[in-house]
Amino acid sequence: MEKIQVVLADDHVLVRNGIKALLEDQSDIIVIDEASNGKEALDVIANNKPNILIVDIRMPELNGIEVVTEVNKKYTDIKTLVLSMHDSEEYVVKAIQAGADGYLLKGASKEEFLKALHKISNGGKYFTGDVSTIIMNNFISGTNSTNSPIENSKNNDENLFKLTKREKQILSLVLELKNNKDIAEELNISKRTAEVHRFNLMKKLKVKNLLELSNKAKEHNLN
Repeated sequence: MEKIQVVLADDHVLVRNGIKALLEDQSDIIVIDEASNGKEALDVIANNKPNILIVDIRMPELNGIEVVTEVNKKYTDIKTLVLSMHDSEEYVVKAIQAGADGYLLKGASKEEFLKALHKISNGGKYFTGDVSTIIMNNFISGTNSTNSPIENSKNNDENLFKLTKREKQILSLVLELKNNKDIAEELNISKRTAEVHRFNLMKKLKVKNLLELSNKAKEHNLN
């Protein structure tokens, strides 16, 4: 079994040491290098090509959001997990916009941390419960402003017709005004999974609230 190769980027040595100690008894995960600032993180990534970058948001030189943005531009196969003490909407949405594959709070349990790493390594997304709520509130309530980290953009019809089977199911249920709990029960998935699917659907269709989603679905005969 190939190990999940991880690079840690955090300006606090104690945090990096704590994560390494947490992972040292995992047979399928290995920390191959670490960095104490954003620029160093990009250098380390260029030299090591890890599977996952675990990055803090507030770092010297380049912050974590900027690092995630650069990683997504240059390395499509490297996953990124933001590990932060901040649960504010601003940081969460900026991380999503930068292309982060996950966002986890530093107070998360060991079990949740490992779950996030494995899910991201397997191509999934992982956003801790509180963060999922922030994501959905931002998109469903339509509170995004022109100054929001997620910018409004012109419709991209090319993406509108590439809904997966699951996204079509989610779309149908959302348009029936089903909440995340109802969707999870109907599709036999977790509430968090329903939240993430719903977020991905709205991001793909470039809408920020239910009204826009309904209009877009009617306009392009998606439902």
